[in-house]
Amino acid sequence: MSSRVTLEEPEQTVEAITSALETFLAEHPMAVVLEDGKVIFDMREAKYSLGTEHGRCALHLWSEDRNVVRRVTGATTRNGALKLSTYRFGQTKPQTLEFVVDSDRRAPSTREATRMKYLRVFERVLLRSFPEWKPDGFRTAMDLEKSFGPAYARGSIVQGRKAWAVIAVYEEETQATVDGILTLGILWLHHCRESGNGRRVYQGLKLVAPQGMAVLTLSRMAWLNEKIAQWELWELDQASEEMEQRDAADHGNLATKLVRAPNQSAAKERFDESAARVMALVPEAMHDIVERRIRNGTELAFLLHGLEFARVRMAYSNNSFNSMQEITFGAGSNEMPMTAENESELRDLLARLFERRSAEGDKRDPLYRMQPERWLESMIRRDVEPLDTRLSQQHVYTQVPAFAAGDRGMLDLLGVTSDGRLAVIELKADEDMHLALQGLDYWVRVRWHHLQNPDQMSGLGEFQRHGYFGGMWLAKEPPRLYLVAPALRVHPATEVVLRYLSPRVEWVLVALGERWRTKVKVVWRKRSGEI
Repeated sequence: MSSRVTLEEPEQTVEAITSALETFLAEHPMAVVLEDGKVIFDMREAKYSLGTEHGRCALHLWSEDRNVVRRVTGATTRNGALKLSTYRFGQTKPQTLEFVVDSDRRAPSTREATRMKYLRVFERVLLRSFPEWKPDGFRTAMDLEKSFGPAYARGSIVQGRKAWAVIAVYEEETQATVDGILTLGILWLHHCRESGNGRRVYQGLKLVAPQGMAVLTLSRMAWLNEKIAQWELWELDQASEEMEQRDAADHGNLATKLVRAPNQSAAKERFDESAARVMALVPEAMHDIVERRIRNGTELAFLLHGLEFARVRMAYSNNSFNSMQEITFGAGSNEMPMTAENESELRDLLARLFERRSAEGDKRDPLYRMQPERWLESMIRRDVEPLDTRLSQQHVYTQVPAFAAGDRGMLDLLGVTSDGRLAVIELKADEDMHLALQGLDYWVRVRWHHLQNPDQMSGLGEFQRHGYFGGMWLAKEPPRLYLVAPALRVHPATEVVLRYLSPRVEWVLVALGERWRTKVKVVWRKRSGEI
């Protein structure tokens, strides 16, 4: 008689799973979570906590729309995705949660076939829409040297020596890919002109986007320089193969909102007792570098070098309408409630956090690498004058106005100079080819609010009526745009795109020294009209 022995893979520790999650999200903060092939969470908006119950690792994921709890037995990173082996509670069949950078899970061969099919359709549409012009050289091949990816079909339409640069994106691409078409289009037009050797005269650029997906592109196009190129945006209905031109002057309502500035002194007084509980857990030597920020009248955040590690929120107690203050801890997307039972555990957690997230820390550590833009933002907020000595240190606001969609990965600051000019400050710690146009997005919205309905009696504009820039006189001129990044992280595309912006956009490109985590130092500046 023989017995059957079953060998099961041992469960990983909470520490190993936490490290895997921290490392992956430090590299990919905009990841999405898949279950059964469907996106269930966007980590830009979701939160998670990991804990031990009965000696097992429990993962809690939640957002405004969904709440999920799974037991996790292992974590592996492979092919740019983090896979968690999970069990629903009460079930014995294992499942997989995937944290992925790209929610498009089609095989590369399927993507390529779809794009080639679209290219054939697109050339047919061009022949019908512009019968006097001949399509030439269209392709989707990747060209990393010039930053062109396979998601965009690009080529020219020609008529003798006259030509237009053309770039298109098909409807199965993500909205983020569609939103990137103008940056890639400007680079394509620039490349066509540079490589033409005078054989062709490129009048401008035609962009072709999927129907209903070009709102952001349309708002950006209104601020391009019409003296150096013509700009056209077309929307393609792939089902009917019909194209319709969009007018850049008709870009609809801006997806932005301006909320009232919170009463700082009242909020600090309201949260005083809870703040003291949090700070009692922080190593005393670190008290001076912890930043306490009033998010709004109902939330106080605690940050270390821009990384939020605790927050106090106004909430309602169970089964009543009595308000109470809730304290939670966790870095990045990680969050857990603070209780009397776990205070010592949280004290140890904070000690590790403060040891690892420092300017002299290990650059490979996920807590060091996590949210570099927020670290840079915290440095600029503490001392904004290195960017421009005219900037006021007293009036620096984060993401005001807010993007209504809440889907921005970039960090934005709004300030003012001594001459009353509003200053839009766009920050990027890593290389990003879309820096210029993402900064333009914020500039457009700040300008729009600044010009809204000035009060004829008081002379106050919308920002001051909402509690910002108290005691300041604001000039009527549009804001200045500051684009800020470490010198070695300024993407080569940035200066090319800036050449094509309208002269109505006054900008300054500011390059910082690589040791900005220790001290912000400007190594060079370039201004509109200089490149």
